[in-house]
Amino acid sequence: MIGYVTLGTNDLERAARFYDALAREMGAGRMMESDRFIAWGTPGGAGIGLITPYDGNPASVGNGVMVALAAKDREQVDRLHRLALDLGGGDEGKPGPRGGSYAAYFRDPDGNKLNAFVMAADGA
Repeated sequence: MIGYVTLGTNDLERAARFYDALAREMGAGRMMESDRFIAWGTPGGAGIGLITPYDGNPASVGNGVMVALAAKDREQVDRLHRLALDLGGGDEGKPGPRGGSYAAYFRDPDGNKLNAFVMAADGA
């Protein structure tokens, strides 16, 4: 259903280092790129993009907005959370069981909220 999600950034170079590392851990890479925009994903899959706002105003965090990254297993959830923190992200919830899933919550260096999760039997 979702083709891609775009988040704002005030420092594309710094944000790119963060998302390059997360994408690499998930087996994805850059799909599109310009001087103001970078998108990560895989052909035929959903993607995530970062952009400096077109209106010239500073990027800001959406209250209640979160991007969820589908991990392959609990270990990848743990690695993504640890990687995010090592890259300057903020902790929003350590990895653990969460009602039928196993998930971890964190923020990127711009303050955008993300989650890494796995569902099904491995997530309980």
